[in-house]
Amino acid sequence: MSIWEYANPKKFMQTSAWALPWVAGLAAVSLGVGLVWGFFLTPDDYKQGSTVKIIFLHVPSAMMAINAWVMMLVASLIWLIRRHHVSALAAKAAAPVGLTFTAIALVTGAFWGQPMWGTWWAWDPRLTAFLILALFYLGYIALWEAVENPDTAADLTAVLCMVGSVFAVLSRYAVKFWNQGLHQDSTIMKVGEKDPIAPAYYLPLIVCIAGFVLLFVALVLARTRTEIRARRLQALLARERLA
Repeated sequence: MSIWEYANPKKFMQTSAWALPWVAGLAAVSLGVGLVWGFFLTPDDYKQGSTVKIIFLHVPSAMMAINAWVMMLVASLIWLIRRHHVSALAAKAAAPVGLTFTAIALVTGAFWGQPMWGTWWAWDPRLTAFLILALFYLGYIALWEAVENPDTAADLTAVLCMVGSVFAVLSRYAVKFWNQGLHQDSTIMKVGEKDPIAPAYYLPLIVCIAGFVLLFVALVLARTRTEIRARRLQALLARERLA
């Protein structure tokens, strides 16, 4: 069995119809357990107090904001190279989801930063790159809506996606590139190295991250199915007008 079989809209619809309820159910369970565990069953931090619990929303949403763009980039490259329509529609479907995660990350970051840094916003390299990434999401969505021919729109948005990937990378690694920023470096992958995250927060955070990943997959599957149906409807209407 080849993975390219799922580029066939009929095969994708059949497989996603089976997978979507399971993925959505697992997402609901993971998010429910992770958020309740994180917000209600973990202790307050000795320094940040209850404010630290924003981590259970901020970190997963920030991770998925970047990873959503990476997924769009991969899907766009598949479209450019192999011209599979499902990949282009999947990239289109992921954009509003990624934008939502980016907005959540920016808002929760502001609420977390205000008591820690004394300001709601700073032109920190990572924050600035994240804001620009949000603007690229908006531009990507607008470009899809502005171009009438779907194949042309897929081509142009794929190019925009490649350009925007620079800021997705900067959003992830800006702290390493510019040491003077306020934002701390990634701590998820450094457990065991001076214990940057207390064990009480680490496990519920991992559950929340898993929930956000599953939620992203579920939403993209659902939205891609909607895009495929919309494309089929447009094709039927076009045939009726010609007939």
